[in-house]
Amino acid sequence: MTITRRTIMLGAAAGALATPFIRVRPAMAAEFSYKVANNQPLDHPSNVRLAEAQKAILEATGGRFDLQIFPSNQLGADTDVLGQLRSGGVEFFQLSPIILSTLVPNASINGVGFAFPDYDTVWKAMDGELGAYERGQIEGAGLVVMEKIWDNGFRQITSSTKPITAPADLEGFKIRVPVSPLWTSLFTAFGSAPASINFAEVYTALQTGIVDGQENPLAIMKVAKLWEVQKYCSMTNHMWDGFWMLGNRRAWAALPEDIQAAVADNFNAAALKQREDIAAMNATLKTDLEAQGFVFNDADPKAFEDKLREAGFYAEWKKTYGDEAWAILEAAIGRQLA
Repeated sequence: MTITRRTIMLGAAAGALATPFIRVRPAMAAEFSYKVANNQPLDHPSNVRLAEAQKAILEATGGRFDLQIFPSNQLGADTDVLGQLRSGGVEFFQLSPIILSTLVPNASINGVGFAFPDYDTVWKAMDGELGAYERGQIEGAGLVVMEKIWDNGFRQITSSTKPITAPADLEGFKIRVPVSPLWTSLFTAFGSAPASINFAEVYTALQTGIVDGQENPLAIMKVAKLWEVQKYCSMTNHMWDGFWMLGNRRAWAALPEDIQAAVADNFNAAALKQREDIAAMNATLKTDLEAQGFVFNDADPKAFEDKLREAGFYAEWKKTYGDEAWAILEAAIGRQLA
């Protein structure tokens, strides 16, 4: 079931607690005590805004709904927690649609390489028909999904060995990618050697040389301190990614309608505020990371897109997603990819 925009009543509170997980204890025992998990560090805007939503929901429900926040893969790697979400071991989970594609194949369509040129195009698509299409696919797999997707950001490539300035620099390059066929396919098309590794293991994989590089939004690189194990950061903007707020259907159905509304309203409001936070961070992140030692270079996206087209990447994924989904994507970005 999609939580629609009509249910949103923007509410806010403040604060994040630096504890193993974030919990605001109600004055009396809560009627419902649910968990939400994600893979982002405690000080990432997602968890700061979740902590605000946690307090707002507690207040709005008169203490009846107690939300516990488990950041930084504390309940397991993404693929493990997705299994917990489906079984009811965790009630809510923030997850990239591209990783979710291991369960819902077409949920990853927003991650097609070099599809989005800018954020205006992203939000028009994800708050519009493309996002609605993805939510429909997710619902069809038996999960609940909130209306507003949270921002992860445009992804860039880092390396310990060399800057990535052209597609040829990716040939034979050992790069960590999340556990997803789309990511593996993208870098295989460049002739790279992609290794699917859960985020909780990325720092160690870079530190020990299992891989030479990785790709992530700058905000993730900052909070995960990846400059300590990487030197070069190439601004490729090769993919935009976000986080859907997913829910277990049985746990959601157990909530009275007024509590459902309070949870949905505050999750969706937090998502909009988190987008603003990421935008503000992006304005200064490059300078901040340069000060930590990253060496930046810009990359021409057209050269990389042309290489993907030549390698048959777009034709392959158009066939995989199907004509309907591909037409929605191309309408959302205003151009043809394949």
